[in-house]
Amino acid sequence: MEWDINTKEKFKLFTSKIPVFHRHITEEAVTKMAEENAGKRNCAKVEEQDVLAAFFSGVPSPFYSMMVRLLEQTGFDYKKYGFPKS
Repeated sequence: MEWDINTKEKFKLFTSKIPVFHRHITEEAVTKMAEENAGKRNCAKVEEQDVLAAFFSGVPSPFYSMMVRLLEQTGFDYKKYGFPKS
């Protein structure tokens, strides 16, 4: 599935900042979930909201604070999409 260019660049930057031993699994899991999210919205492109939904639904709680910090550092505006959801 095609990705929005800016979203893809932010995602690459995000994954480059996580520990190497978690990088590959993160790339695979979030890519799959983000593409599923875009499909559920009937969109042909993965957009920022799809990636954010994947992160917030799939990241284990011990890594939550690191994820939020890295999202902020890499320019993801998760609050714009109502994350974190209660």
